[in-house]
Amino acid sequence: MQLRTFLAKDMRQALTDVRNAMGPEAVIVASQSAKGGGVMVRAALEEPEPPLDLVDEAPGESDDVDALFHDSMIRRLREKKSTLPGRRLFDRIEMLAAFAKNRLPEALAHILAEGAAKAGLSDMTLALAAAIDQRMTTAPIDFANAKAILLVGPNGAGKTAIAAKIGAHARLAGRQVRLVAHDVTGAGAVARLKDFADHLDAEIVTAESAYMLASVVDTAVRDGALAIIDTAGFDPRQPKAAATFAALAQIQQVEIIGVISALTDSEEAGEIAAALVELGASRLVITAADMTRRMGALASAALTPELAIGFVTRSPFVAGDLETLTPLALARLLIEQTEGTQ
Repeated sequence: MQLRTFLAKDMRQALTDVRNAMGPEAVIVASQSAKGGGVMVRAALEEPEPPLDLVDEAPGESDDVDALFHDSMIRRLREKKSTLPGRRLFDRIEMLAAFAKNRLPEALAHILAEGAAKAGLSDMTLALAAAIDQRMTTAPIDFANAKAILLVGPNGAGKTAIAAKIGAHARLAGRQVRLVAHDVTGAGAVARLKDFADHLDAEIVTAESAYMLASVVDTAVRDGALAIIDTAGFDPRQPKAAATFAALAQIQQVEIIGVISALTDSEEAGEIAAALVELGASRLVITAADMTRRMGALASAALTPELAIGFVTRSPFVAGDLETLTPLALARLLIEQTEGTQ
């Protein structure tokens, strides 16, 4: 079953969007009023799942619907059924070869292969999904209730664009947004963030020091606005850089969210993700998934212990969605998307 969420100004427009995107056989399984106006509907279609099962999420959707969908998916993964039509039979050597094509770190590759073998599923993709489910935690941002978000990661990971994307989703959830520039010395950093703020009809403020940033966050929380803080890029594995960041990590009511590009070397991605955990990050956004054919970095980062995967992005544009990664989606990326990859 394919499930998608649509946000529209009214039910008529929502139904039109559902029919255009999913066809006349789609049915509405849930609907609710969206914060800030409009209507949000979830539609279902009984058809083979698409090659990339990145679950469409939208701010404010029903937790009950999400829980039922997640539980149903996990049950499917763990059922010991025969191989689905067109899928590959479980073969550990073939699986390891697919991991090698994706440049997956060797240690992680063997852990996943062992877990897939123990799952007892004849379909290789489903067996891998079951193994991934044992290691990966998915935790999308609750845009309606989040207080302050501090984005941290290496240079070029896409933090500023992610700040804008989070701001757009928060606005759809009915929140006021304040984009906060902590990096005021980087070339064009503030100007780019200001362009995004204008696009979102959001406020922008600068805060050069940890003291100023704490004050900005405190004011935003009192006003009910979501503060989204864009920081200067640095390598969190470097002790000096990590020590400099430590003052920001102590600010109250701020959640630290790491940002890593899928274009990163897979070993480096795993190390950076682990270092972000040490800095206090609880959640991760992985960018540029549309720009790479090798998913080792994405998998290495997403499967980092103590770090939940918030979103994956496949577009640099603000309008591009923040997508939720599922175990089945990641398994498909590692097993079924390797044809032609060397």
